Amino acid sequence: MVFSQFNIDAFRLINDLGKQYSYLNPVIVFLAEYMLYFLCLSIVVYWFTRTNKNRMMVIQAVIAFILAEILGKMAGQFHSHYQPFAVLPHVNQLIEHDIDNSFPSDHTILFFSVCISFWLVRKKGEWLWLMLPLCVAISRIWVGVHYPIDVITGALLGVISALFVYWLVPKLSSIKQLLALYEKMEQQVLPSKDKSKNF
Repeated sequence: MVFSQFNIDAFRLINDLGKQYSYLNPVIVFLAEYMLYFLCLSIVVYWFTRTNKNRMMVIQAVIAFILAEILGKMAGQFHSHYQPFAVLPHVNQLIEHDIDNSFPSDHTILFFSVCISFWLVRKKGEWLWLMLPLCVAISRIWVGVHYPIDVITGALLGVISALFVYWLVPKLSSIKQLLALYEKMEQQVLPSKDKSKNF
């Protein structure tokens, strides 16, 4: 009960910021709703740079997300609760959302699993991939669709999955073979002008 109240209090603290600093709400809504498209575009761009490093990074990110999402669905079988706006009074709800089990946050799972996978490979100078998932996680609380426990659990699952996949995938020769086969077929359809770019 104490933890539950702390979760609600932490939610109120962040969600009420939308009432105090309403001029920031359009930015927060963009992060919570539409930053997903930027992430998808980043995945596509990295893939079609046609470098082995970027493609292995994308593969790791996708596998990490799938693993984290499976773990998230399993966690949701053991614990469930509705979104804050469906349960608590006077929630500052800024976006539309279906009422279902909000534990853990799928958005947070996606952003942490993919962004941490990107950061593990690119690291140097790529602070964007550390800050972006954190901002998105906070935005999901700010707009009223998740509790802190939802995003914290989603973040942990995303990070753990990204670390595990980063360690495992480079050891799997089957992944490298499948990528090599794909690139061979791609080369026949879309010949690369500069083969030296495969680094």
